[in-house]
Amino acid sequence: MIYNKIDDVQAFLKSQKIKNKSIGFVPTMGALHQGHISLVEAAKKNNDIVVVSIFVNPIQFNNPDDLKKYPRTLEEDSIMLKEAHCDLIFYPTVEEMYPEEAIKTYDFGELEKVMEGAFRPGHFNGVAVVVKKLFDIIGANNAYFGKKDFQQLAVIRKLVELEKIPINIIACPTEREADGLAMSSRNRRLTPKERPQAAEIFKALTYVKNQRAQYSPQELEKKALEFLAKDFKAEYFQIVDGYSLQNISSWDDTNYPVACVAAHLGSVRLIDNLELL
Repeated sequence: MIYNKIDDVQAFLKSQKIKNKSIGFVPTMGALHQGHISLVEAAKKNNDIVVVSIFVNPIQFNNPDDLKKYPRTLEEDSIMLKEAHCDLIFYPTVEEMYPEEAIKTYDFGELEKVMEGAFRPGHFNGVAVVVKKLFDIIGANNAYFGKKDFQQLAVIRKLVELEKIPINIIACPTEREADGLAMSSRNRRLTPKERPQAAEIFKALTYVKNQRAQYSPQELEKKALEFLAKDFKAEYFQIVDGYSLQNISSWDDTNYPVACVAAHLGSVRLIDNLELL
């Protein structure tokens, strides 16, 4: 089932909640890949009803050109979701989601000032506004997010805490291609030449993980940036505390180190991360 209207989605879900059916929710922007499907599969295992939203959220894009180029593939997405036994697709218009201008602002403190937040001002506020709205519409018991968007996951957990939303946030592992490239809708925009080069990001992350005992966090950040400089224009490569997302100066600063990276390959901006446990 594909619903475009909020009232229709809520009426259907209300009929399921009356029957004490549990609801799992996977918010997406479409252009689905196996990473998204793995979230649907995780939701299917632990919930009676699985809802997937497909909405390219305009207020989280800093670059209008990026919004324009974002792939929209509803027909293909619908087939994938049907095969994954998704029960309901919510595919609203911008007008349905934002009948009035979205003016809500959130303060996520230091979580939104580093890495993605530093390079994409306002991005996480746009994410938070749409996720809060979707949570309110769906009223799910559990929501599923991939760890590839590691900082986004931290921000959404903070949103749930700030707004006291009664939902469980379930983090799922990053799905990767055979060569290690993190699955992403943006990968579709890589040229045939760029596609194998893109896997170098995972090589850099893996090197850092394997060399943790030999070097300090700063030394490994520098080595990773030098390695990536051959093919990429890196925005950041940072080793952070996985809870606060703040840089660490020593391995003793955290029991949960995570390496996070954002880099441009041609016209495509790629992000990834790896837990260094």
